[in-house]
Amino acid sequence: MTDALAPSALAMVPFVSVDDMLKLVNAIGPARMMAEIADYIEADFKRWEQFDKTPRVAAHSDEGVIELMPTSDGETYGFKYVNGHPANMARGFQTVTAFGVLARVDNGYPVLLSEMTILTALRTAATSAMAAGHLAPKDAKTMAMIGNGAQCEFQALAFREVLGIETVRLFDIDGAATEKAARNLADSGLRVVSCATPEEAVTSAEIITTCTADKQYATILTDNMVGTGVHINAIGGDCPGKTELHRDILLRSDIFVEYPPQTRIEGEIQQLDADHPVTELWRVVVGQQTGRASADQITLFDSVGFATEDFSALRYVRDQLEGQGCYQLLDMLADPDDPRDLFGMVMRAAG
Repeated sequence: MTDALAPSALAMVPFVSVDDMLKLVNAIGPARMMAEIADYIEADFKRWEQFDKTPRVAAHSDEGVIELMPTSDGETYGFKYVNGHPANMARGFQTVTAFGVLARVDNGYPVLLSEMTILTALRTAATSAMAAGHLAPKDAKTMAMIGNGAQCEFQALAFREVLGIETVRLFDIDGAATEKAARNLADSGLRVVSCATPEEAVTSAEIITTCTADKQYATILTDNMVGTGVHINAIGGDCPGKTELHRDILLRSDIFVEYPPQTRIEGEIQQLDADHPVTELWRVVVGQQTGRASADQITLFDSVGFATEDFSALRYVRDQLEGQGCYQLLDMLADPDDPRDLFGMVMRAAG
């Protein structure tokens, strides 16, 4: 390519590939990275009212869902493309894949393109840990992890790093998943207990995380399994028709959500009346409302994932690029010398 046709600096967009993300995570350390992303998420929750907010745009099928999750703080625009296909694992595919973009609002130019399959796992766990910092019992040391798939280890490490959890009790209907998680967490500094039943897993747990993948109304936790004083981190229910908790648990809990118009469609609270009271998490983060108010209170974070959390994670990654160098430059934007002469740019390339 001649110098005259070489892409300008404006045409180049930083791209964080899967390989780059793996390098970044291991350079920083997954636990530290999730704790730092949690700080970014909390900072953005503190300026919640600055963001454009809309439920994700979803295309549902019998096999799963493909979603776009957009938001903007007025200066930067971001979106994530993500799928959720519960049957994928049996077919040799990932259940969730994703990528994301940040762009300047003032001229519309993208400033970051990144893989987000790994990053979504990190930000999901970071969000859970950030929320639990406001909602879980003080000095909680034991977490039950029901559902030991791709998100399991991220949750365990994030809760250890952010909240100081010491013991994680694992259960999955697939024993191989529990064995995988226990193996991966063997050197994590956590005491790992593999359990034969969900009832055994929640025994003595102050925090209960549910993270299962079946796209159906399900009862992972029954009412008699949940005692007073616990914090429930429900992250598996994230689309219409998919839940994990018995309705009676919801009626006993103080429920905290990200964005009610989305959560009432996709979260555990789709089981409840449309006017059932819930508390927006950002109001707790800024001190407008109380999170955990008593030792006997059952708090429930009905988390379905929201676009601002992905925005925060992408913002974090962008801030690491200069120091870590884990990115490539992609020639993504046609940038002719004369903005009116895009056709001339095409013709000059032919010569």
